[in-house]
Amino acid sequence: MTNKEIARTFQKLGDLMELHQENPYKIRSYKNAYIALRKLQQPLSEMTTDEMRGIKGVGKAIADKIEELLTTGDLAKYREYAEQTPEGVLEMLDIKGFGPKKIRTIWKDMGVETIGELQYACVENRLVKLKGFGPKTQADLYQKITYYLQSRDKYHYATLEGPATDLLTALRGILPNGTPLSLCGEMRRLCPVVHQIDVLVGDPAFEAAAHPELLTHVAVQEGYTAARTTTDYPVRIYTCPPEHFGSRLFVLTSERPFLEAFVKRAAADDFKRLATEEAVFEKADLPYILPERREGDEVPAPVAGELIEGRDIRGVVHSHSTYSDGLHTLEEMATYSRGQGYEYLLITDHSQAAFYANGLKPDRVHEQWAEVDRLNAQYSDFRILKGIECDILNSGDLDYDDELLAGFDCVIASVHSNLKMDKTKATNRILKAIENPYTHILGHPTGRLLLSREGYPLDMGRIIDACAANGVHIELNAHPYRLDLDWQWLPYALEKGIKISINPDAHAKEGIHHIRYGVLAARKGGLTAEGCLNAVGVEGFLGALRG
Repeated sequence: MTNKEIARTFQKLGDLMELHQENPYKIRSYKNAYIALRKLQQPLSEMTTDEMRGIKGVGKAIADKIEELLTTGDLAKYREYAEQTPEGVLEMLDIKGFGPKKIRTIWKDMGVETIGELQYACVENRLVKLKGFGPKTQADLYQKITYYLQSRDKYHYATLEGPATDLLTALRGILPNGTPLSLCGEMRRLCPVVHQIDVLVGDPAFEAAAHPELLTHVAVQEGYTAARTTTDYPVRIYTCPPEHFGSRLFVLTSERPFLEAFVKRAAADDFKRLATEEAVFEKADLPYILPERREGDEVPAPVAGELIEGRDIRGVVHSHSTYSDGLHTLEEMATYSRGQGYEYLLITDHSQAAFYANGLKPDRVHEQWAEVDRLNAQYSDFRILKGIECDILNSGDLDYDDELLAGFDCVIASVHSNLKMDKTKATNRILKAIENPYTHILGHPTGRLLLSREGYPLDMGRIIDACAANGVHIELNAHPYRLDLDWQWLPYALEKGIKISINPDAHAKEGIHHIRYGVLAARKGGLTAEGCLNAVGVEGFLGALRG
């Protein structure tokens, strides 16, 4: 188990014990263990028992439980409480922003034991009578339940990317040489959220059930075979003759509205038995459209130039260090970025309002600036830029006074608190921040967490128009749980002349690699290197900010 998986187990154990009103001291100790372990750099699996006990927030009892998890992959203490809890109540703990105390009230006082019952209780206004609830709380909970149910049985692209690659590699090892094989569906379109791994095999005789070392729970359905990987991820296997592979791959990859629009535009109406996708487009007398662009109800116009690639990104923009809530020091972040071939690093630790993330008071900002100057004196081929991820306060003001803001090379303005404003208030709040002359980049505009939290309601058209009017660029936050700004807004932003900054929001040096997922999402929106803020050298980047 990874450190994060172990940490999450302690968090869930603490929630379960709180649900059952157990000893508050023990609950707090497990939640403290979660905080300590999730940021631990050294793998717990490589540590001795004494080393584990030396971790702040981990004593003998928790160290023993860590060893139990590492040895068995399970925790008897967690099972003990889970077995006393209805399955539906356990599931309620997975709803973001719905804590154990409120869940216990609903369970014990109302007898509600499933999420479906809970949703219906909201519809019937039954929660408003409970202590600690009211009309607003009930409405907010109903929204959270609806989003949770819509997100169930879905995965982040990044979660399935590795298992999908492993499955293709294994299948190539058992299929006859030359057998056509490809991902298709949502995975091939690089969708940020996917339902399963879709695979097309150009061999109608292929039987998934004959390969239990690769696929389990095999069930033949109409048109495909459903299965699970050995790591328990869902798979659909499609087969076809090799001479029809291109046509079948095209159909299985394309989103249905796109497919319907393509058929209307096609010069020929029969492209069902072709060996390659290129042949499909040739027969339709249309230019080849990359898989990631086959979305929506229109055939997209050709992009002027090549879509952006990972190698086009020249600077790491939006990163955190131990000055706020990062795992690595400023120097470690810089050294790693330089080692990965990047030319500059914009360090953007949290501002003072983000107290939960050890946000920087003005004196610590100056301390960091001094370190940036010292480190830059050591480099001839790399540069650290002075930045901040500055909180947008409830009023729309930024988190520092103008004098301090003027000292940064770049200010990324982001919302991190009070996410429950209505659309008008939320939009006006961000509009005011955009109009601040010290705002350079609008960070993760909607604040969404894919499959976990909806973004706050915004009039995104007005937001983009305001960015264009005020010379503010927009972040595509590349963390695979965010990917915010959503790719579907990129064409409009680019039309308005806004540059998109593909930012990893790295809280550890390895987080820099999230840039990859931002690039994949940006390709879906038609972004080229020319439209990307950090696909230029450091002087070009700074020049664009000044412009």
